[in-house]
Amino acid sequence: MTARILIIEDEALVAMELRFVLEDLGHDVVATAADARSARSISAENDVDLALVDIHLSDGPTGIELGRDLADDGVTVVFMTANPGMVRDGVKGALGVLSKPTDERAVQTAVDYALKRREGRPVDYAPPELQLFGA
Repeated sequence: MTARILIIEDEALVAMELRFVLEDLGHDVVATAADARSARSISAENDVDLALVDIHLSDGPTGIELGRDLADDGVTVVFMTANPGMVRDGVKGALGVLSKPTDERAVQTAVDYALKRREGRPVDYAPPELQLFGA
């Protein structure tokens, strides 16, 4: 399944690497955003299936609230952060958190899992790198 993915990451090299990985997997990267305002604007103008959301963006620790808002709008949200303890209790509507730094395989398995869940397809188990909320 080709998905429309929004990358919300303020570190340009990390965002670029994620874009390459996702495009190599056949997904459509709608855009990358470095702050919450840009991400909200892009999401409002595009049909987004999945958002990979860093917690600390260029405008501060705005990723948690942003992820909650995107989930309320029907976007599947996976947080990516070097500090997963910040979301250990979960975020309403978000699927889970992937710890950074990560590798291509972890991104691939987490995205595949998130998209299967979004489609309501059966999944045997979550990838070990993806900490699910409410699990």
